[in-house]
Amino acid sequence: MSYIFAVANQKGGVGKTTTTVNLAAALAARGQRVLLVDLDPQGNATMGSGVDKRLLKTSVYHVLLGLASLADARQVSATGNYHLLPANRDLAGAEVELVGLDHRETRLKRALAAHDGDYDFVLIDCPPSLSMLTLNGLCAANGVIIPMQCEYYALEGLSDLVNTIKKVHANLNPDLKIIGLLRVMFDPRSTLSGQVSAQLEQHFGDKVFRSIVPRNVRLAEAPSYGMPGVVFDRGAKGSQAYLAFAEEMIERVKTF
Repeated sequence: MSYIFAVANQKGGVGKTTTTVNLAAALAARGQRVLLVDLDPQGNATMGSGVDKRLLKTSVYHVLLGLASLADARQVSATGNYHLLPANRDLAGAEVELVGLDHRETRLKRALAAHDGDYDFVLIDCPPSLSMLTLNGLCAANGVIIPMQCEYYALEGLSDLVNTIKKVHANLNPDLKIIGLLRVMFDPRSTLSGQVSAQLEQHFGDKVFRSIVPRNVRLAEAPSYGMPGVVFDRGAKGSQAYLAFAEEMIERVKTF
């Protein structure tokens, strides 16, 4: 059985794609079989995995609309050593086209069900909005990983996301739950970062992952080379944090 996790946050620029790509590569480095699903029309997770989104003949767009199977559309990330269901700008059109289709919220779930035994982990990179694409990701997932910065506005957005997850849990996916909150782009020199971090731990308890990802230039540089940061510079502090996070995830799923 695959553990399917949506990496989601309705606020943009909080490190969702960086987290998804690096967690996928870190899990693969630990011998796990991983599929990364890029559900964002920007295709950043696709490019960051070393696959050129401009050259795609089949993508997650075709899978969602029933025009191709997952097996036809998936590719291997040569730099990350995991499987990738890629995305490009075509996916933006799926928002409109899905509206008239049956089971529009569960198209991705149905596609993944046919490959349940193929992977240990399926990671879904969701777009930064509550759209039909994000809804497909949340309906397909067993749980949600929430990357967030330790800033005031991030706390404001978090309450909206938690309410969204509760609604999806109540109406569409009773298996959905919050797996944990990952503190990213953390600046230990900032008093505010420390204060928000402490508030998260106080309010969410063991739902806050022990791993903390610091601000790191090498993680930011890696996508321009089409590589996950943990491959681009394994020794960087950010890469080491994601490798530790992968270990924590492997341990945490044993308690499910």
